[in-house]
Amino acid sequence: MADKAPAKPATRSAKDIEADLAATRERLTGTIDELAFRAQPKELAKRQVEGAKLKVGGFTHTPDGELNTQKLGFALGGVAAVLLTLGILRRARG
Repeated sequence: MADKAPAKPATRSAKDIEADLAATRERLTGTIDELAFRAQPKELAKRQVEGAKLKVGGFTHTPDGELNTQKLGFALGGVAAVLLTLGILRRARG
């Protein structure tokens, strides 16, 4: 087996290096602008609302888009039970 000599790095001209640096700066500028946009409180709140809507939609509807009355009935029944319990406790204290 013969040892291979390490390949010499290709020499690049100053113009090539400057072009690479300019392209890298452009990519970084775009990335920083995107991150700054995503970090705005208005955008964060908007994404939170969209996520909540998706979760509620996934809970209340079937994958076909039909209203899931069974899950909705259980949820409303649970809310009613909690409210009834709170009302009874409040009346017992007063």
